Amino acid sequence: MRHIWASAILTGSLLTLSGLLLVSQPVSAVELSAELEQALTTSRYAYIATERKSGDLGSPAEIWYMYHDGAVWVGTPKATYRARRIEAGRTKARVALGSPDGPAFDAAGSIVNDAELTALLFERLAQKYPSGWKSFESGFRSGFADGSRVLIKYQPTD
Repeated sequence: MRHIWASAILTGSLLTLSGLLLVSQPVSAVELSAELEQALTTSRYAYIATERKSGDLGSPAEIWYMYHDGAVWVGTPKATYRARRIEAGRTKARVALGSPDGPAFDAAGSIVNDAELTALLFERLAQKYPSGWKSFESGFRSGFADGSRVLIKYQPTD
């Protein structure tokens, strides 16, 4: 595990301390294998298993996703286990691509409230799932508008 000084992370600059040169790296810079990178850009579905109260992971659930900025993003109803578990502080997840036993990585889930990212999600889902999007677009849009749907980011972890 890499240790990075907080001030270097926050400023994105170089920091010297006691003659040492510390170079900042993004906190999200978890290096994924070439197989995972390819799967993230080509797989149709993500299969996400989330952390139960026991600390074990639940069964993976198939979901549409967007790969953006090194993370998997999904739009899901607030009532789903994946959203409720994050709200309860259980953020650990396992994201598999293409099938439940496909290439996978461990991740930390977080709920993000960002209108620009939500709009990007809609755009990407419309491109990736054109026939399905026509059927589900109004539900996605109304769900985000009334707060019954949330945007979740799954950031790869070590």
